[in-house]
Amino acid sequence: MTFDRLDLVSKLYQPSGWPRVLEVAAGERSTGPLVVDLDPTTFCDLACPECISGKLLNQGRFTPERLAELAHELIDMSVRGVVLIGGGEPLAHRGTRKVLQILGEAGIAIGVVTNGTMIRQNLDELAQYASWVRVSMDAGTSETYGIFRPDRKNRSVFDKVVANMRLLAEAKKGALGYSFLVMTRRQPDGTVVSNHHEVLTAARLARDIGCDYFETKAMFDDEHHVIQVPEDILGSVDEQLREARELTDDSFEIVNSSTLTSLRNRVGPVQPKDYQRCPVAELRTLVTPSGVYVCSYHRGNPLAKIGDAVTEPLPDIWAASDRGIVDPSRDCRFHCARHRSNLELHQIGAGAMASEPSVDYDPFI
Repeated sequence: MTFDRLDLVSKLYQPSGWPRVLEVAAGERSTGPLVVDLDPTTFCDLACPECISGKLLNQGRFTPERLAELAHELIDMSVRGVVLIGGGEPLAHRGTRKVLQILGEAGIAIGVVTNGTMIRQNLDELAQYASWVRVSMDAGTSETYGIFRPDRKNRSVFDKVVANMRLLAEAKKGALGYSFLVMTRRQPDGTVVSNHHEVLTAARLARDIGCDYFETKAMFDDEHHVIQVPEDILGSVDEQLREARELTDDSFEIVNSSTLTSLRNRVGPVQPKDYQRCPVAELRTLVTPSGVYVCSYHRGNPLAKIGDAVTEPLPDIWAASDRGIVDPSRDCRFHCARHRSNLELHQIGAGAMASEPSVDYDPFI
């Protein structure tokens, strides 16, 4: 049996998470999140001009000791999946290797979103414990990578990252993904630079490296609205993706994100919501050195902050906090990947179940 990694609605119907899904669907507070996005650090070794988290970098830190404590707290809260992400570059924190080990040995599924520059230093733990590692590449050549993902000395480290990915591809037990964000930038002189022409090149490289999937996504602005792109660029991307699908087989997949689908359908940057409370906020939350937030879309938003995990135990924060401080109809008018999950939870609460939970296959709801 195969499952769609992007079908977040179907992921609600899994036995191990079902009791908490029912709690939330009934309008109750959950006893704990099923999935936690964890930013180990707010430091990053790259200096990407379009970084959506650029204003949030270097905002507080976890000590290695506190990071390890957090891992044990997540286990105690019966969290099923943890995504190490940022914010900053998660592999840059010297305590991340220990977190991978603690969570992995406890049987918690682990996802890692990384720029790939420090895979080598964390190779053993990533290969042994990560359910998946997704590397943000956004290019198919070193030249284009240097334009959109330069390091702090304005150099391209593309070859280093590709070499690191090859090491992980050889050793991994989980999945390895190559992420490509379609980007366009208007230069001060009025010229436009883009990476869209390298989608097919990047897909071919991903397969050659030994990646399990290649993912394309659209850009967001600082408020998480999908940025519209010209028809010719979108057409070029689609044409390349059609050709890239010829690369697929049992070991390599082309993944099409919901953001690109939004662009194709020209639905615009706004996604209206007619509910005032986000049920998914009871099932998935974000923990960072600058605070605990109701979700990753509101990273750094003081109005969505529910605690400080640097100084407070996470179970205490969860027990005392109100995840309803964010009103989706007012505060989440961007395209949210979990909007359909919220609609489904409302349907479950009304007694309209799509199916009976049958098998656990992917905890990352």
